[in-house]
Amino acid sequence: MELGIQGRTALVTGASMGIGRGIAAALAREGVKLAVVARRRNLLEELQKEIGSKLVIIEQDFLEQDSAETIAKAALDGLGAVDILVNNAGGSRRFTLESSEAQWEEALTLNFTRQRQLAHRLLPQMIARKWGRIINITGKSEPEGLNGAFAAKAAMHSWAKGLSREVGRHGITVNSIPPGRIDSEQIRRNYSPERRAKEEREDIPIGEYGKPEDIAHLVCFLVSPLARYITGTVIPVDGGMRRYQF
Repeated sequence: MELGIQGRTALVTGASMGIGRGIAAALAREGVKLAVVARRRNLLEELQKEIGSKLVIIEQDFLEQDSAETIAKAALDGLGAVDILVNNAGGSRRFTLESSEAQWEEALTLNFTRQRQLAHRLLPQMIARKWGRIINITGKSEPEGLNGAFAAKAAMHSWAKGLSREVGRHGITVNSIPPGRIDSEQIRRNYSPERRAKEEREDIPIGEYGKPEDIAHLVCFLVSPLARYITGTVIPVDGGMRRYQF
């Protein structure tokens, strides 16, 4: 299927590994010009060698003050314009009743505030060109306990839905993708082989963890002109792991 995104420009955050890396590689294969963001420049340089395309490499920690402004400026300077924003940066934050205000603030900053700030800095130039795509890689809606990332991702879903209603008339769509269990460095670090096998056997109807490209394929479709009438949605990619109906 011809997606019609060759020559478009995209900014992908958290692109050094896992889902973000898979998304960046898939967009590059479709001919999209990329700016990529992560804390570790060496991994972004490895990605550039892997995909064989020149990237605008932005080494930046999301927790640094004014990081959204820095990233937006670097992406616009390097690409000229940003048609597509993929908000992928973030990380799980398991908390207890004793977790501090600083911990909660950090979780919300990393998983919601910076993404919102980055989108709002890039929106004016999307609106000026009457075209844009914002994709948020979020998280599941079934928390097992207190987790700052879950709370932040719920905020992301609410913000994205509201934003979609404001910018649709300008040719801009806003959609969220909550991944299920996707095989990555973070998953392998946090989940034992025994736990992964148990989940694959008992919790995932497809019977296996997903791969980064399973998310990337949907992203490539949603940012294409073919998906012009899809906005304000939350589309899980989880092998059927979630149990709720809608």
